[in-house]
Amino acid sequence: MAVTTVAADDLRNSYISSIGGRPLSGFTKPLARLIDQFERLPGIGPRTAQRLALHLLNQPEEQIHQFADALLAARTQVGQCQICFHLSADPECEICRNPERHNGVICVVADSRDLLALERTREFKGRYHVLGGLISPMDGIGPELLHVTELVQRITNEEVSEVILALTPSVEGDTTSLYLGRLLKPFCSVSRIAYGLPMGSELEYADEVTLSRALEGRRPI
Repeated sequence: MAVTTVAADDLRNSYISSIGGRPLSGFTKPLARLIDQFERLPGIGPRTAQRLALHLLNQPEEQIHQFADALLAARTQVGQCQICFHLSADPECEICRNPERHNGVICVVADSRDLLALERTREFKGRYHVLGGLISPMDGIGPELLHVTELVQRITNEEVSEVILALTPSVEGDTTSLYLGRLLKPFCSVSRIAYGLPMGSELEYADEVTLSRALEGRRPI
């Protein structure tokens, strides 16, 4: 009876794992580990994590190796551009190496995700500077922890005429914009992208802050 009980326990434990501190029934441990790793990614819930894990299991082994190699290569080879601090596998990113970019205008963003969002618009032809975050006294993040000194050095060395602040409209974003505006105005013109109503939205559903920013950012037609 003891042998039977141990065998039953082993069988049960092999198919009952824990994800996020809760029991997950029906998945063998290696599969549960894979689901757990997917669920740790931002925006991935339990069901999506399960679908991704099961999808990978149905792929050819060669494709799985390619996926793993690409993941490891990105983690080990991708760093930061030495000029703008955008993600790059080279000392200088493609944007900084592009001779068709305007040197006189720098757009300041908090991280590379914001840079990529602006690049998708295909409207900005200047160069970028990635701060690496926003000033947040509550989180102990001051200007000294961001790439602010490097920004000032670029402005003086590259003869920049305008800096565009493309920072999130939040308390941290406003604080960072105010700080940079006061710091950089002696060197060049400083502006901030307009914030207002999204395309297709209704005025009656907009909050007061959004409407105020829309009025402040108005322009003649």
